[in-house]
Amino acid sequence: MSFSRDVVAIGNAIVDVIAPADDAFLEANALAKGAMMLIDACKGEALYRRMAPGIESSGGAAANTVAGVASLGGRAAFVGKVAADQLGEVFAHDMRAIGACFETPPLAGAAGTGRCLVNVTPDGERTMCTYLGAANQLNVDDVAPALIEAAQILYLEGYLFDPPQARRAFAKAAGLARAAGRTIALTLSDAFVVERHRRALLEFIETEVDLLFGNEAEIGSLFEARDFGAAATAIRGRVRIAALTRGARGSVVLAGGESFEVAAAPVDAVVDTTGAGDQYAAGFMLALARGRPLEACARLGGLAAAEVISHYGPRPQTPLAALAVAHGLD
Repeated sequence: MSFSRDVVAIGNAIVDVIAPADDAFLEANALAKGAMMLIDACKGEALYRRMAPGIESSGGAAANTVAGVASLGGRAAFVGKVAADQLGEVFAHDMRAIGACFETPPLAGAAGTGRCLVNVTPDGERTMCTYLGAANQLNVDDVAPALIEAAQILYLEGYLFDPPQARRAFAKAAGLARAAGRTIALTLSDAFVVERHRRALLEFIETEVDLLFGNEAEIGSLFEARDFGAAATAIRGRVRIAALTRGARGSVVLAGGESFEVAAAPVDAVVDTTGAGDQYAAGFMLALARGRPLEACARLGGLAAAEVISHYGPRPQTPLAALAVAHGLD
């Protein structure tokens, strides 16, 4: 069977503002280190004024994954909502410039394009404050059947599980993908998302999801388990494949009765962990779409994650396809 796309991803369309910070700055602004919180436009403006000078780039978890797939030489599409404003035009340009398909109509209205304020401490930990704006106005009309059916893997961003209309868009996309025999992947995105929607997420995972991505905190939250082993055991049998990341300890892949522990790819220095999980998913899914063994999928995911944590920003700066060749993972 041939596909015109390897991955089609649905998620929040966000422009990131990334700046260095210290723990004192986080404390002074009541920011929980390493967490992601939703903020309104007023708080966003106030925090932005207090942040150190930084860089601005198109982001959003699933959009970052699409960028990773494209950097690996894959064919990807993104579905997400921006506003009909300058940031929306920047986001659309950035997606198309990397070779990704992005055709979601912009929102005409009061809400502006979403943005995420990312404060990165010297240990590489990122603390995120997100104003969703137009991003959470995605709805079922934005899900084009032909786009979903043309991709081998449908990738859904957990952050978008909050708005009811976006959740309905998820359901439509999953239904289309299931009917077409495609693989449905979901990333849990953040422990706070899991805590807010645990029961609904579990139901969606058990009925719709083939491939689940999550880190230790997220999978632990899903099953209210402090022990990683217990949480990993609990996910077995609920999805076909679970790819669970553990930071510097690499990742664990569970599939049926099998499990694979894959060490993290080496990195000289951890500068910014923003986008690590997004790029891991990119490498894993592209390798899976190309029919590679699960251990090779995890290794390519780890390589992509190692590249992105070596610099500021959630998207690759070194072409991942070249890195994959250099490490024998092409």
